[in-house]
Amino acid sequence: MNLSIEDVYHVANLARIAISKDEAQALVHDLGRILEHAEMLQSLDVSGVKETSHIGVFESVTRADEIRPSLGTERVVANAPDEEDGQFRVPAVLEGASS
Repeated sequence: MNLSIEDVYHVANLARIAISKDEAQALVHDLGRILEHAEMLQSLDVSGVKETSHIGVFESVTRADEIRPSLGTERVVANAPDEEDGQFRVPAVLEGASS
């Protein structure tokens, strides 16, 4: 796409950006290349490409919620420092509470 220096000044004016003549000349080239690239992208056939909001592949890392065998109380409390009736005993953390 051919871009004129007047186009660059017009866009700079709309954006309220002051640019010098040298900057305008450079932008004619750079913006022209960007527009050429955009035109190339528009020519691609993406009819079979699924729309997405990001390019990464995200899969759920959670497993299915299924009932599975557990360790059992005896194995769970086997290495506990203190245990009573299949439950962990811990020091009291509140005043007046008995352990």
